[in-house]
Amino acid sequence: MSTRGPWFPHKENWTARSRQQLVTSLKECALAAEGSGVYLSLEGHQLVTLESAEVTASILEEINSPWITSDYDSANWITRETVYDTGAALEHHFRVLGKYIISCHAKDIWIEDSLALHLQDGCPGKGLMNFATLFREMEALSPDYPVIVEGASTEEMPMVAHFFYQIARECNIRVLETHEKSSA
Repeated sequence: MSTRGPWFPHKENWTARSRQQLVTSLKECALAAEGSGVYLSLEGHQLVTLESAEVTASILEEINSPWITSDYDSANWITRETVYDTGAALEHHFRVLGKYIISCHAKDIWIEDSLALHLQDGCPGKGLMNFATLFREMEALSPDYPVIVEGASTEEMPMVAHFFYQIARECNIRVLETHEKSSA
């Protein structure tokens, strides 16, 4: 509802009216998506109407269309209470929302030393995200679902690739279309 942008907080974002408006719009979109053979994949965040895995699952259940799905973002629902145990938080999100997830953004998160609460997201490997849990959960849904790096600069991508390949090896997860021929 924010006029400053779709990812910014607004007091109306978390109301029943906003949820109903989203459901109504997405039911219309579902018809167009089906007619075009294109999936619409929603990404939630604490600051928007899709504020939690529970709210997102409830909205997707109400829409009841295989064409409206979830793009799970590893950091967007991590809170002060879960930032030091992201593995358990991810497992919970996947239990609640798993049947709707078809893709994933993989970014890290950390809590900053500040007198006001600030959770910063960013480059994988720089924070507290439990990527082994994320990869295992995505693999269990489907080995074909994409895990997309988010929050990394072009210069950071080689480090992220090495980091993710190492985790995949440790979890015995095969990486599709790899550029690291001998280590994938």
